[in-house]
Amino acid sequence: MAFCPTCGTQIPDGATCPKCAGGAVQSPSAPAAAGLTDNVAGALAYVTIIPAIVFLVLEPFNKKRFIRFHAFQCLFFAVAWTALWIILAFIGHIPFLGWATVLVWPLVSLAGFVVWLILVLKAYQGQMFKLPVIGDLAEQQAGK
Repeated sequence: MAFCPTCGTQIPDGATCPKCAGGAVQSPSAPAAAGLTDNVAGALAYVTIIPAIVFLVLEPFNKKRFIRFHAFQCLFFAVAWTALWIILAFIGHIPFLGWATVLVWPLVSLAGFVVWLILVLKAYQGQMFKLPVIGDLAEQQAGK
């Protein structure tokens, strides 16, 4: 799938945008100025928060809605993940509930890893896969 360079709407390859009637179609695999394709840059945005911040700051990448979306989704996912770990750490220190976190912690870790892996793979495939709440926030920020 390709994306309209004007509004960022997903459209079939070689077609014009039905939303804004944009002429040229920009594919997620179109090379960026630094030699990275958009799908690789989107996947790299999920490798810690550092590439996500770099892609939001550097000129050729921050102009592309696809890369901005994945960078913002990575940042919001990292914030939510950190908040979850802080909450679990506090619950772990509550008497009679601390033992429950010993059972929950590995499951939460595995679930977080699976979600992260899905995000990386979907970005590499050129898809704008959205997490339920975080994806909507990322889409709002990427559209600006």
